[in-house]
This record gives sequence, C-alpha cells and structure tokens, in this order.
Amino acid sequence: MKREDVRNIAIIAHVDHGKTTLVDALLHQSGQFRDSQLKGDCILDSNDLERERGITILAKNIALMYKGVKINIIDTPGHADFGGEVERVLRMADGVLILVDAFEGPRPQTRFVLKKALECHLKPVVVINKIDRPDCRPDHVLSEMFDLFVDLDADDETLDFPYIYASAREGFATHDLDNFGDSIHPLLDMVLEKVPAPEVEFDAPLKMMVTTLEWSEYVGRVATGRISTGKVRRGEKVTLIKSGGKHINCTVDSVELFNNLGRAPVEEATAGDIVALVGLENPEIGDTVACALKPEALERIDVDEPTLSMLFTINSSPLAGQDGKYVTSRNLRERLMRELESNVALRVTEREDKDSFSVSGRGVLHLSVLIEQMRREGYELSVGKPEVIRKKIDDKWHEPFEELVVDVPADSVGSVMELVCARRGQIIDMTAGETGMSHLKFSIPARGLIGLRTRLLNATKGEAIINHRFEGYKPSEGEVPRRANGVMVSQAKGQAVGYALWKLQERAEFFVSPGDDVYEGMIIGENARENDLVVNPIRGKKLTNVRASGSDENVALKPARDMSLEAALEYIEQDEYVEITPKLIRLRKIYLTENERKRQHRSANA
Repeated sequence: MKREDVRNIAIIAHVDHGKTTLVDALLHQSGQFRDSQLKGDCILDSNDLERERGITILAKNIALMYKGVKINIIDTPGHADFGGEVERVLRMADGVLILVDAFEGPRPQTRFVLKKALECHLKPVVVINKIDRPDCRPDHVLSEMFDLFVDLDADDETLDFPYIYASAREGFATHDLDNFGDSIHPLLDMVLEKVPAPEVEFDAPLKMMVTTLEWSEYVGRVATGRISTGKVRRGEKVTLIKSGGKHINCTVDSVELFNNLGRAPVEEATAGDIVALVGLENPEIGDTVACALKPEALERIDVDEPTLSMLFTINSSPLAGQDGKYVTSRNLRERLMRELESNVALRVTEREDKDSFSVSGRGVLHLSVLIEQMRREGYELSVGKPEVIRKKIDDKWHEPFEELVVDVPADSVGSVMELVCARRGQIIDMTAGETGMSHLKFSIPARGLIGLRTRLLNATKGEAIINHRFEGYKPSEGEVPRRANGVMVSQAKGQAVGYALWKLQERAEFFVSPGDDVYEGMIIGENARENDLVVNPIRGKKLTNVRASGSDENVALKPARDMSLEAALEYIEQDEYVEITPKLIRLRKIYLTENERKRQHRSANA
C-alpha cells in the first residue's frame, strides 16, 4: 500500500546551483518557524568548514509539514569529491529535485547525481533555478536537461519529467516565465503531486538500512535510515546485521523522527519514515536493522571506489608537538578509523611501519576537508603527495580519467588548451557560448588535474570556471610534467631573518616571513630555477664598531606566498611532505638533512 501522508525527497545538483538556498526558502515559507529561529543564509550549512568554503560537505535531513503531508527533505553536497554522501542518502528518497542553474545549464556533477538517481529508480523533478538572473536562458537549459536524460538512457516515462522555474534566493517558483509570483508553494504542490508516496508493508518484518551515522557524547552512535518494511518501537529487541552476515542482538533505546530542523522522540515509527535510532551496538553504514524473530538483510550500499590516495603519517619535524594535542600514531589511527564509520567513500590502509597510513578518497578536496577537520580538532600530521590509484585490467595498467569542463573567455582559450594538453588532456568538444565564453570539454588523466586548477586560474586572470567528474579507467598515459621550479631548503634551525631573505629574494619567492620558525630540511621558498637550493635563512648582518652614516642598505621584502591547504598538497613533489598543525601549514623535505637526501638519491638511482 502507499503511504500518502509522507514524501521523501533528496535535493541534488551541481555545486553552487542553489540547493541549500532553496531549502532556506522552503523553511522561511513553511510557516512553522519564528524569524528568530532562521538566521542568515544557507541555514543547513551548519559547521564552520561549510560556512567558510561556501559549500555543502555533509548531507542533512529536515522535515516540513505541508497540507497535512510530512515532507522529508535531504540536502546533499554538490561537489564531485563528496559524491559518496549523495550515493548513500539517495537510498532514503522516493524522488529527487534536480536543480540546474538557468544560465550555466547541466554541469558534470549534474550528470553524476542524475545518473545515480535514475539507477535508484527515483522520480526526478527538474527545477530551473536562478531565473531572476538577467543573463538566464531557461528554455535552452530545459532542452539541455532533456538531452542529458536521453544521454543517460532514460525511459519514455522518465523523459516526460515534470519541471518548474524558480529563484531560491528570491523565494518563488512558477510555471509561467511571464508571471514570477512571490511564493515557493507551487514547488511544494508539485512535490505532493509528482513525487510518489512511499510503498510500504506495515505487517512485514522490520528492515531498515543504516545510511547515516552521528556521534553524541551522551548516547553514542545514532543510526539514521529509512524503514523499508515493518515498524520499530522504543525498547524493542532488534537484530543488527553487519557485513559478512554477522548478527548482533540489540535494544532500541529511543526512536526519533525528523521534525523541522531537529528530531523528536516518538513511541513508534513505521515503514516509509526516515528515523534515527539510539542504542544500537556499534552500527555502521550499510548495516541492516532487522526484526529479531525473522532477521533478513537488505543489499548493502555500494559506492564508487576512491581514485586518489595520500600518505598520512606522524609529524616528525623538529617543531612537532608545539601546537597540537594529538601527535602520536595511535591518535592518528583512532581518528582515521572513526572517520571510516561515517565516510563511506574513504579507505584507510595501515602501512608496514605502523606509523603511516594510506588514505584514499574521491579527490584532493575530499581528503583536504578531512585534514582540515583533524587539524581543528588538535591533530598534528604530515601528508605526502596525492597519487592516483591504478588498476590492472587485462594485464595492462589503467588509471582514472576525468571529464574536465572549462568555461573561459575566448581570448584565453589558447592558454587553457596549452596547459591541459601538456598534462595529457585531449579535447573532446569546443563550443562558443552566447555570452562570449567558450565551452571546452577535455578527457584528462586524474593525475594531470593535480595542481592544474591554480595554473588555469593564473593563466586566465581568475576568469576560468572549472569543473570535473570521474569518467572511468583507461590505459595509462605517459609522464605528466612535474613542477617546473625547484625549492629553497633551509640548512639551519632558528628564526628567519629579514636581511638573509632580502639577499635571497632575487632568486626565490618565499613561503616564510621574517621571524617565522624554520628548521633544517624545511622548504622556505620556490627557486627561480629547476634545481633545489640549500640556503641559510637565519644568517644576520655582521655588525662593526664603526659605521658610516648612510651606509646601511634598505631591506625591502616582497610579501610571502600564503598557501592554502589544497594549494600546498598540489604543490609538493614525491620527496616532500606537507606538515600540518592546528596553527600552521609548512612544507618540508621527507629527509631533512642534505646528506640524507643525497644518500637517498644515490640509492634510488643505483
């Protein structure tokens, strides 16, 4: 039977197409909140990292009542590196609102999330957002969306998808481009009409897939998922079916349903509800909560494999332990294992030396967000150069390729083509847009993307719009050009001196400023030539007893380059680490002394 009092929908889109802003509009016009409860923009982007970066990182659940129907809404990330979040939460939905910018049209991540939604047999509702933009082209974008559905082999019923125009920022939705209106309610009406009610079996044994985990200091792990069949009551005995078929008997201490921005405890939840359960014994994503008398497992969540790995190890520099609380390999191991419980797209493998770990994810951003969270929690660690994960298929090595899409002014097309093709990229399509921007599509090895974004932005004066998505595995290409310049490496420990840096600045761009702590083996700048240079940044000016008036030289230094975490990870080479502490990001050589580096170089070439 269908349960008409509930709708479960996920909001999916490419990054910056307005998902979280649309949720803001739904919250403001739901009539269930006071103004003081809804402050600021992007209300669901609640953690500091999401607010600082302006992106959604974690999927979140809310619930609204509209015309007597409870609408469970799942806000998802839009960036390709967080595709694992999207894949797992789609299991809880019956339909999707797929947002697309009325100017930009479908982007690489639009294709990815729509493909996953169609694989889960979810009902799509297309929302052409940002129609208040003066340069919008909603009719063209609607045609492009239809073409995208065709490319993804949608059936005839799916090709007849419902659509609506909207402006999430202005808070309205409309079917008529000549009459915008002032309410988001037409979108909610379409959800009630077009998104199917969940089909449920109340009398069948309980089955619920754990799709999200939270941690509470008071009650431990909270498992969230959608009840597929049956019902669950507070205090009920259930069976938790883990990977490998292992059964664990548990008691449900509390049952909570989503209500507005939070959760409310209830005595019972039934099939079709998205519910949070407290009291289960170490639940993991993909586990099935089943009836104790007739336990039966659901098919486990299967997400795409990681494409990029990094070495995580302890911070072994001479300045280790000055900033962080957690500095040992045991601390690092516990934190990474805890992350595995909720981050389904992550993989962690301990290396033979027991002090380092190979951590694999979807991309540099996916892993850098984890690193940023760890440093804010007080961890110190060193991280190696990102490397792609290769596979052997039919006795040949294959590597991950990405579809790279660049929108750039017409006069910068040559620079973009030169940079991408130098990194083994191949042009697939090039079209001239109506607004003077050229649309370039490439197929490029994933390792060719590492460090490319910064170079493209520099070459186009910041005007390039760059997007990419995983395309598939193809036979390995040849070498990709390495960093063109060498680095300056400190040969002494102390504090950088302005006079020493001034003497060196003609041949370098510095990463440190006068007064910064440095140590032997630390990278303090980029050399103007391709070789590494060992220098002394702590050498002061020799003072004499007799000094002539006006003989002092004026020390004028260029500002040091301030590197973000992602820029640092993309900058380093195989023999270098990024040293990360709660306060600082430094670059260093793996082998700190010059003799060690020479010995290692000789043994590698032997």
